[in-house]
Amino acid sequence: MDGANAVEAAGVPTSALNRIDLSSSDIPQSVSLLKQACLDSGFFYVINHGIGQDLMEEVFAQSRRFFGLPLSEKMKLLRNEKHRGYTPLFDEVLDTANQIQGDYKEGYYIGTEVPEDDPDVQKPHFGPNLWPSEEILPRWRQTMEIFHSQALNVAKVVARIIALALDLEADFFDKPEILGKPIPILRLLHYEGLISDPSKGIYGAGAHSDFGFLTLLATDDVPGLQICKNKDAKPQAWEYVQPLKGAFIVNLGDMLERWSNCIFRSTLHRVIGNGQERYSIAFFLEPNHECLVECLPTCMSEEHPPKFPPILCQTHLAQRYGDTHADLDVYRKEEV
Repeated sequence: MDGANAVEAAGVPTSALNRIDLSSSDIPQSVSLLKQACLDSGFFYVINHGIGQDLMEEVFAQSRRFFGLPLSEKMKLLRNEKHRGYTPLFDEVLDTANQIQGDYKEGYYIGTEVPEDDPDVQKPHFGPNLWPSEEILPRWRQTMEIFHSQALNVAKVVARIIALALDLEADFFDKPEILGKPIPILRLLHYEGLISDPSKGIYGAGAHSDFGFLTLLATDDVPGLQICKNKDAKPQAWEYVQPLKGAFIVNLGDMLERWSNCIFRSTLHRVIGNGQERYSIAFFLEPNHECLVECLPTCMSEEHPPKFPPILCQTHLAQRYGDTHADLDVYRKEEV
């Protein structure tokens, strides 16, 4: 059963998302489509983004090779305090109120390569990456580093359109104090062939909103991602986001919702397994560690004062990662 038929068979509607064409010269049209999407669901597609299909497919192929290794090999690259490396099944619990165990997925974190002798290595999320050996996975590191660099460029282009949609200068987020030394995180994800059962608290990924600025997501053709536009309603209404070959699904994070004073939406989403294995590639763009996230001047007025106090990016991320990831001591105890 292909992705479209599987979604139809699930009896859950499919969300109609706008497509932002990064090759288009009609900037006002792109801004208009993006603004509408950000006001509606905070989700949209980005097409013609400049990353070649060959590279996209190579990243998926290399991801499958890694997750196909024996667990003992993957655990040698267990994530560290910097959130670099392998995250096993159930390591993350994104919906503590409803999940009976962690997310039924495994992942791998890759960030900007920061050597041990760089002063920035002291910062959270900065440091050397963990890499599988070249003998076991040839070209793996090279593929991921190329994709990481190109995805960062795409995310920055999207950020410029977002700035225009918020009535800011296009280069607002490019400022040295915002994206001068950003925290760009690539995360490979593999969902086991599990059938999710929300009534029993079993999910591929529990319901959550993303932590930071914005997310680029590439998926295979297996459906699973669902979004909820009415998170405060009972019952909540969920819609599938259809995979789109070669495109990124883009969504806004909580940090941008704070920046925009809730004008732009960081939407609740989850992954529902249908018994098929599923692979996805997420790229998270976060601002500098010391970036102060406070209400943008174009998003406040006397009638609409700031809803949130200012917060440092690194403080916000530390809180969210700490709330959702298992303590590393859990794994150390298992080794004893």
